Amino acid sequence: MVREKVLRAIKDAEKAASKTLSDAKKEAASILSQARQGASEILNSERSNAESTNQKLVSNARESANSEAKLVSDGGNVAQQSVHDSGKKNRTKAEKIVIDAFKK
Repeated sequence: MVREKVLRAIKDAEKAASKTLSDAKKEAASILSQARQGASEILNSERSNAESTNQKLVSNARESANSEAKLVSDGGNVAQQSVHDSGKKNRTKAEKIVIDAFKK
């Protein structure tokens, strides 16, 4: 009889251990699933933040480039006007030199 009780106790302990192991595996799977979901949410959030930051950087770079282009364009316009005014001023002198050369 004692032997049966010992065997029964061993069997019950094995069943309890098996259930504990099964429960632990389920809990581990649940924890892993939650961790993956959390990691996915963090990844998506950071990806969105990175895209937003990149858009801001591109926008700032575009604004800076446009400002620089305007400065260069304005400088070119001033230089063009200066050349035009200089040519206009010297045109009369050039015409006189050419006409005088044909008269000789």
